[in-house]
Amino acid sequence: MIAIDNTLISDDIFTEFFCCNLEACKGCCCVEGNAGAPLDDDEINYLEEHIELIKPYLTEKGLETIENTGVFEIAMDNTAVTPLVNRAECAYLVYNKDGIAECAIEKAFEDGKISYQKPISCHLYPIRISKVGDSDALNYDRWTICNDAKVEGKERSLKIFQFLKKPLIRKYGLEWYRQAIFVENEFFVKKS
Repeated sequence: MIAIDNTLISDDIFTEFFCCNLEACKGCCCVEGNAGAPLDDDEINYLEEHIELIKPYLTEKGLETIENTGVFEIAMDNTAVTPLVNRAECAYLVYNKDGIAECAIEKAFEDGKISYQKPISCHLYPIRISKVGDSDALNYDRWTICNDAKVEGKERSLKIFQFLKKPLIRKYGLEWYRQAIFVENEFFVKKS
């Protein structure tokens, strides 16, 4: 683990190749799994305050689910997550014309309706954040549905932290990311 400010980062975030290949997977991480995407309190508050602006982007099933459960639900591990339609896909999921899963929240953001892009846990995937004391522990969530992303990352020579530059800066700031680049150069590039 590497420590930067209040984060503990798993080495494989600097060493493993990754780049989403939506043509191959069709965004199935939004469809499969046993729980929705983790949400923090600020995200829940934002969604509750702005759900009316997001509703026009939702599917009929997604809208029905959110109207019945609210903008979030509690998972089995007692964390707040996005609600699921029939225990399957995320209620905020929509498909584009190519059959690729997209986020209704992000569509509203792209259209300038809201100022919130999408849950940070979605934006940071395949990194998952857990708490270790006062620090965020950043770990690589390995999932077989992302095998094409590992191949794509290797072809493009993109490590996880490079592929996730924008969401990492969104979450921790530009200075944190600069420190991550320094760590990668000092500890991982030199070793290879």
